[in-house]
Amino acid sequence: MHIFIKLTFIVLISLLPFSASAADAVAATINGQPIKQSLVEAIKQDNQGNVRQADDKAILSQLMRNELLAQEAVRLGIEKKPEFTAREEIRRRELLANLLINDHLKNNPITDDMFKAEYERFKKQLGDKEYNARHIQVQTEAEARDIIAQLAKGADFAELAKAKSKDTGTKENGGSIGWFNKNAITPLLADAASKLQKGLFTTVPIQTNLGWHVLKLEDVRDFKAPTLDKVKEQLRQYLNQQQIAKLLESLRVKAKIEIVK
Repeated sequence: MHIFIKLTFIVLISLLPFSASAADAVAATINGQPIKQSLVEAIKQDNQGNVRQADDKAILSQLMRNELLAQEAVRLGIEKKPEFTAREEIRRRELLANLLINDHLKNNPITDDMFKAEYERFKKQLGDKEYNARHIQVQTEAEARDIIAQLAKGADFAELAKAKSKDTGTKENGGSIGWFNKNAITPLLADAASKLQKGLFTTVPIQTNLGWHVLKLEDVRDFKAPTLDKVKEQLRQYLNQQQIAKLLESLRVKAKIEIVK
């Protein structure tokens, strides 16, 4: 059983079909070997959306260059070397995988209901509030509790952050995280911010994979999520990735996969 090495974030190839005339036409020949116009069209389609799209002449020039080099490589026997055959097989599988995914997405288009459902989930994740907070990150719970004790006695949060915090990205600004919604930072910190009153700090240390934190809420304001139209392409990419993940999982469940070490 062959296993695909990489399927995550596959670049999707254009779904526009070639015309029969384009596929049959010969754009150039090198030592009698034809370079078909279909190759030019394939490259143009794969590069749709690029800011700097090459024209037909530039694409054909590159194809002719590659053909000259390829013919010489064949003459020298390079195509028989193991490193060539291995890479050829990798490229073949990647191309087949890409075309399968394109076909699957074409046959299972994203509906308006899917967009709306995902948009509602997206809005719920963002929430309706934005928070402005500071934090102090240390290595141990004991350090965090000592900082809380100092704050309780009236110590300045920003000064303690500059002196004690291990977060080099915020300590020089007095631990300021700036404005964020609950989907933008570590869930534990976001949850703590949502429960604090303005001007107060957490009295129990918060543990994350980065260490222990003390958080102070500076301010809170209402937040309105961007409209569906503004995030539709972002949602489309996410939903496409979900479709691909479901396809891959369905194939994995049915497959007999053996890893031989």
